[in-house]
Amino acid sequence: MHYSSSMINPEAMAQAIVPQGTTTLCVDFMEISNVTGGEIIDVMLENADKLPYRIAIEVPTRVPTAPGLETTGKVIGVEETKKLLGLDATVALGEVAPAKILQRTDDNIQKICDAINMGKVVNGHAVGCNFQELSVYASAGVTDDHEPVEWEEALNRLRLGMHVMVREGSGARNLKMFVENALKLGYSFENTFFCTDDKHITDINEEGHINHNVNLAIKLGVDPMTAISMATINAAKHFRVEQDYGSITPGRFADIILCESIEKVQPKAVYFEGRKVFEKDVMPVAKIERVYPEWVRDTVHFKKPITAESFKVPAPAGKDSVTVNIAELVDDQIVNKWKTAVLPVKDGLVMRDPENDIMKFAVCERYGKNGNVNVAFVKNFKLKKGAVAYSMSHNHQNVCVLGASDEDMAVAVNEVANIKGGLVTVIDGKVIASMPLRIGGLISEELEANTIAEQLTAMNESAKETGCTLPAPFMTLSFIAHPAIPELAPTDMGLVDVSKQEFISLIVE
Repeated sequence: MHYSSSMINPEAMAQAIVPQGTTTLCVDFMEISNVTGGEIIDVMLENADKLPYRIAIEVPTRVPTAPGLETTGKVIGVEETKKLLGLDATVALGEVAPAKILQRTDDNIQKICDAINMGKVVNGHAVGCNFQELSVYASAGVTDDHEPVEWEEALNRLRLGMHVMVREGSGARNLKMFVENALKLGYSFENTFFCTDDKHITDINEEGHINHNVNLAIKLGVDPMTAISMATINAAKHFRVEQDYGSITPGRFADIILCESIEKVQPKAVYFEGRKVFEKDVMPVAKIERVYPEWVRDTVHFKKPITAESFKVPAPAGKDSVTVNIAELVDDQIVNKWKTAVLPVKDGLVMRDPENDIMKFAVCERYGKNGNVNVAFVKNFKLKKGAVAYSMSHNHQNVCVLGASDEDMAVAVNEVANIKGGLVTVIDGKVIASMPLRIGGLISEELEANTIAEQLTAMNESAKETGCTLPAPFMTLSFIAHPAIPELAPTDMGLVDVSKQEFISLIVE
């Protein structure tokens, strides 16, 4: 999973996941590492020995995700990666983008070699690969993938000996698809386990954490002990830590949850390493106070002013309409479809098409390096008025904004900088809601998980005032500019064809 997408700091995370029965998190800090570099991992682990759950590290490989196609704050190179792989808490090399293997980038091949030589597994992110590409990807040493959104994609990974993390998060829900198809084939589930990938605190509170994956699988027909094994021993074996945890057996840490029924996993009590850390809505573990360093808390800086003019899109001379490449969002998924649309031109500028739900989307470079502002068009966000902005934009983490007017987009982006990073909703030039995320512009400083949940609920409600009906609007917003998720990604540097990892023109000639 990723802390940054949850918006929760490690100290507050305990209140969210421990009552749901989660005692181990395998964490890839790629998002915030793109802002601050690998040194953030030491900061995030400062209180690890005091937490009522353990943090296992997946060393970020995508810092940056797409060199030359995006602007990031920092870079994690081969030597730093090797150092991080040597940490006692490290269990894996974090998810590797296919292009970094298929295009034979030497530094990333070296990272994989170092991980394998040090006995660590290599996490995958094989979205968009055909079977031949997937074969090359697997042969390089990648052991798993959490990205299948269609059954054939999942089956291909299993055929190649990879393990499938069955994902159920806030923006991508793949469990029902996987389980229903697997049951039809009589699949054993031996090489599968669960993940959340990216899940907001509001969804954790409402439906659960990994126990939600277990309960949903059981509801769909999976044998309860099989579902529980997927959440425990299967995951532990995959990450090569089964000698320490993942089963209630001699010699292992006593991570135990007590439930009234194995058919619905809702803990009445939770033990972590033999110590009771939750019982009947009470956590006996003291809340951990924390103040994060200032260099982590002030990371949003624009090199030049952001105004409504920043979002104008000039049209070719003499045109009254133009054909443009657009990203069409897919419901309940983080992928998009590459489409074209004919948009009107007014006063020499390309306009939105509200009737067909085509709005402007922009990425604003926020490290003070070059002042890039790149504008694209997105369909199916379901926004009717105003604008929404967020200082998380996977994985470069530049400020992303989508809106029905250039003026509201400018107000939203500037307010994100004003609050030192976070979420903002604007209607008619007025900020109607905001949520500060000062830790790298991605994570809340609040030490109460319920406070973070209440703030995010208020933000999602504010998004509804723009007409947006998406269940997780800010999570969806954050993935639009991801240069490793098909099919189009508007980064701060231009519009990226994800499969080819190269820029294309916004306007079709």
